[in-house]
Amino acid sequence: MDQTAAAAAAMDGGLHVMVWLVSRIATVAIVVGGVVPFLPQYTRIRRSQSAEGFSTHVCLVLLLANILRIIFWFGHEFEFPLLMQSVVMIFAMILMIHLCTTVHASSDIGTRRHHFSDLQLRYFWCWSRFVDYIQCICVFSLLATIIAFLLRSSPICIEAIGFLALFTEAMLGAPQLYHNYHKHSTDGMSVPMVLMWTSGDTFKTAYFLVRSAPMQFSVCGALQMCVDVAILVQVCYYGLSAHHSTPHNVVPSSRSSITEDSTKAL
Repeated sequence: MDQTAAAAAAMDGGLHVMVWLVSRIATVAIVVGGVVPFLPQYTRIRRSQSAEGFSTHVCLVLLLANILRIIFWFGHEFEFPLLMQSVVMIFAMILMIHLCTTVHASSDIGTRRHHFSDLQLRYFWCWSRFVDYIQCICVFSLLATIIAFLLRSSPICIEAIGFLALFTEAMLGAPQLYHNYHKHSTDGMSVPMVLMWTSGDTFKTAYFLVRSAPMQFSVCGALQMCVDVAILVQVCYYGLSAHHSTPHNVVPSSRSSITEDSTKAL
């Protein structure tokens, strides 16, 4: 009996350690997992010195969403790892914007410069200097904080801020989806980035459900997964379209070369 009890206690202890370890790994994955998908795109832009295939409005969406999520935390506290996830994501998106701005500046020498202080909606988020993006982020953060402070006594308004934050994040892939549609191509976009978006959003949504996070998290996580799948459909569709159009471009050139050879022979 003593040996059986000792074995059962050891098994319970081992199970407890395993659950604790899995929980800690899941926490770390939640904090930094959202940043990992951007590493392939960041590397691709640095290597090619071109950011044409990447929509910087993705960074805008994530910056707005995570700033609002941090403000929401002060009105309705949720798990601390989710708060840290927002801090890490904001820092990562600032680095991404810095890289894209640097690349654009080196390739757009001699073109007209646009600045945040110009207040032209036509060139919003298409500025020439990194500092303009920082100014925009600071202005938005200040205004959103003031509004949230004034509405802090209304639970409905606080919950609305939380929903707005998560709905904005759910639209993360929408700028890239539109960018691909506008170009009729996914060239320059990192497909591994989108695949990691999809797997990460699936994991996040499951995490929200298991941890009983506020309803906004689960609903918007599911919506985010749908947008990711739509981008992957674009990858397949535009890839197949490019594959089918290639033979039509090759055949005329081969025929013309045969004609030229026949003419020379005559």
